Amino acid sequence: MGRAGNPEGISQLKSHAKIMRRLLPGVVALAFGSTIMNAQQTQPVPAAQPHALIPIDTSAPSEPYSPMIFGGFIEHFHRQIYGGLFEPGSALSDKQGFRKDVIAAMKELKLSVVRWPGGCFASGYHWKDGVGKTRKPVADPVWGVTDKNTFGTDEFVRWCRLVGCQPYICTNAGNGTPEEMGQWVEYCNATQGACAAMRKAGGHDNPLNVRYWSIGNENWGAHEIGASTPEKWGPLVRRSAELMRAVDLRIKLAAAGTRNRNWTLPLLAAAGQCLDYVAVHSYWLGYWERNDMPEYLSCIMQSEGPERTIAAVIALLAESGYRGRIKIAFDEWNLRGWHHPGFPRKQAVGPTDEAAAELIAKRDVNAIAKQYTMADALFSASFLNACLRHCDDVGMANIAPIVNTRGPLYVYPKGIVKRTTFHTLAMYAGLLESRVGKLHVQASPLVCGEKSIPVVDAIATVDESGKNWSIALINRHPGQAAACTVKMGDLLLDGQFDATILAGDSPEACNDVEHPVRVVPERKKVAFTQGVVNLPPHSLTVVRISRQ
Repeated sequence: MGRAGNPEGISQLKSHAKIMRRLLPGVVALAFGSTIMNAQQTQPVPAAQPHALIPIDTSAPSEPYSPMIFGGFIEHFHRQIYGGLFEPGSALSDKQGFRKDVIAAMKELKLSVVRWPGGCFASGYHWKDGVGKTRKPVADPVWGVTDKNTFGTDEFVRWCRLVGCQPYICTNAGNGTPEEMGQWVEYCNATQGACAAMRKAGGHDNPLNVRYWSIGNENWGAHEIGASTPEKWGPLVRRSAELMRAVDLRIKLAAAGTRNRNWTLPLLAAAGQCLDYVAVHSYWLGYWERNDMPEYLSCIMQSEGPERTIAAVIALLAESGYRGRIKIAFDEWNLRGWHHPGFPRKQAVGPTDEAAAELIAKRDVNAIAKQYTMADALFSASFLNACLRHCDDVGMANIAPIVNTRGPLYVYPKGIVKRTTFHTLAMYAGLLESRVGKLHVQASPLVCGEKSIPVVDAIATVDESGKNWSIALINRHPGQAAACTVKMGDLLLDGQFDATILAGDSPEACNDVEHPVRVVPERKKVAFTQGVVNLPPHSLTVVRISRQ
């Protein structure tokens, strides 16, 4: 927001006023006039109401987006799987051990695809340990615990079928081999061969038909088992892809990339012809070692980060000549990085290592509910907006994780809590139309220290008929309503429309076991007057509009 003592803010407000004079001459004085007049005075004056102008070009062609952007990720870490989605013996689980309340919640999210078994865990995981009727626990070299192996490939695929999502398997490019990757595809998808026979012996006659696969996790990083170099990574991906596709030509393949051209361009040069996706990961507040809990504004200022990352990867795809052929799979994303001090590692921890056990126990701080505020909800909306704006290039996105740790769903022995982020994801998956329309957002700035982002972000979606629209409007301001002017084609919106609003009673509001519904979406009518709607502070509003 612009302030009287802030020349940059005054300049931006004047710029907004000029734009509005061209498009909306009757609204300018109300929205900006008094602030610009007072800005010439020497005494400080209160900040102007945050404002945004959003013209929607209803005559421009709309673009379909992939529902795979409403995907998730699950790893053998802490209580994501064991004690999360899988808890045999619980009164809340089915006969197979799957938590029924978790499955119902995932269906509410309309979860489209889930990536498994990691993550860093994948780079030390050998899939044969987790299949068959006789399995043994194995010490996990990455996270310092012993994996029971009672949840393996068959259980993962079965869970995905119950949820109604596609399974997406991340292979071991750490201490695994390309041959092991090819055998895993055979186990899942083939009707003949030694690994297909292994599946049948375990009680699964029919192929599992896993379509989506990733070669490696974060092999660009020194933290990863099997950390690679740009010169070695591309040839390894190409060899792995050849062996995997020799089993099943129908599979879709991703490989670990980054926004770093020195890594991704060599990967694409060596193996681009084998890939359908380049996989990218980002956590904008990395709390691996120290679990800070910054206030709302410090968190929300990260909201433009996803747009920059996506744009950087698109530029690399264009430079390589693969744009349009290879999509982006943002298959790990979240505002907050997981807290796991002292890990990941590359060797198993001994059973008497008390220091390691103390570090492992510190992962419990990921469950502190007050961390997950309206900032997480609105950041997630901004992330999805960025994916939708670039729907031609972004083919998949997987929030990391979906259950426990930093995930949208907190699971404990007696039930579940839907964190603020859960409601954002459910609103986007359930309320948006299937195509992205063309709009432009011109908004006053939200300033925190030396950082500034637009106070309002928006996306417009429309169905194939062009008549039914869903517009998602984000007011990032922690304490002020934003006057948002929406113009559809030549017409200013006017009247009352159905809407769903997620806000909460405070920017720091969260849901926890004691207060599970402090932040929930509310359905109500919202009024537009000559195009202007007042968006509540720290809110996400999805408006439904029918144009006959």
